[in-house]
Amino acid sequence: MKRSDFTYQLPQELIAQRPLAERSASRLLKLEGAGEGASGDGLGAISHHQFSELLQFLRPHDLLVFNNTRVIPARLWGQKQTGGKLEILIERLTGTHTALAHIRSSKSPKPGSRILLSATEGVTPGAISLDVTGREDALFCLSSESGPPLSEILSEIGHMPLPPYIEREDELEDQQRYQTVYGSKDGAVAAPTAGLHFTEHLIAQCDALGIHRAEVTLHVGAGTFQPVRADNIQDHVMHSEYVEVDESVCEAVRATRARGGRVVAVGTTAVRSLESASAATGEIQSFFGDTDIFIYPGYQFHSVDALVTNFHLPESTLLMLVSAFAGRENILRAYRSAIDERYRFFSYGDAMFITPADFAMPAVRSEGTE
Repeated sequence: MKRSDFTYQLPQELIAQRPLAERSASRLLKLEGAGEGASGDGLGAISHHQFSELLQFLRPHDLLVFNNTRVIPARLWGQKQTGGKLEILIERLTGTHTALAHIRSSKSPKPGSRILLSATEGVTPGAISLDVTGREDALFCLSSESGPPLSEILSEIGHMPLPPYIEREDELEDQQRYQTVYGSKDGAVAAPTAGLHFTEHLIAQCDALGIHRAEVTLHVGAGTFQPVRADNIQDHVMHSEYVEVDESVCEAVRATRARGGRVVAVGTTAVRSLESASAATGEIQSFFGDTDIFIYPGYQFHSVDALVTNFHLPESTLLMLVSAFAGRENILRAYRSAIDERYRFFSYGDAMFITPADFAMPAVRSEGTE
């Protein structure tokens, strides 16, 4: 299967640059999975709604699985001691004073050098600095041993790491709107964007309808925006992200299946968490560790029955994931419909509610490391 099988043309003006005034005011495209049960050309039905209508598609005894990660203010500005300007994007906090990070500069800083940090781009550095202690592949090892903990540094001068397709600087509003209302565990450098549409009121309405909830943790890394460069998608090397799926989630999934409910993943990060926890045996079990699971057409899902998700970049691993869930032609047809209807795309954009294709195919690739 080729990377070009997952492309589509998106008008630039449909890429949402800012959030709507109200979270749940987004639109919602409902897509039924393709397969033998579909009508006409064998593709599932498409319908257009508001996100607040999601409740119509959920059933009592369903289980909503949320990713409770929180985005850290992971973008920093600074300069080398020699004066060269640079930009830092923290990929992962590895300790109180240590992190792995991407660094963009005209010339990479060397191990043993020091980076002087600024409150914002172009501003004279202050007293806070980071030491470059080494490299791990493309990432730099950074340390704040000579100063405050990294979490304090990020809180004081860090910026929200908006995605590269949002062509503006982060603003005060992003500190609240590029977070879910239920996030509780700091560690992500990109938001689990399907959850951005949920309000506390909408969650309370779900509770009142007898819809159950569970939370996993997947700290989204910058690799989520990494393009697939291999022409054959099976040659793509997937990035790793840290996942926690505890036993209470496993019990909730089992109980949902036992009562005839559906496991509804809120976002592809929830999908990757649940499927990583199911990869070893096909049955969900607690999982704590890194995962590099790559889901694309041919994958057989073990723990997810429906999906709430945003729209994804062309030729991305996330577009491949939703194509595995509902059928590639089905997804691309839905994207064409969304473009025709002028939906807003990507992180601050609109959403989809997807039910799966009703055919099963053997797993092609499912990798996870614990």
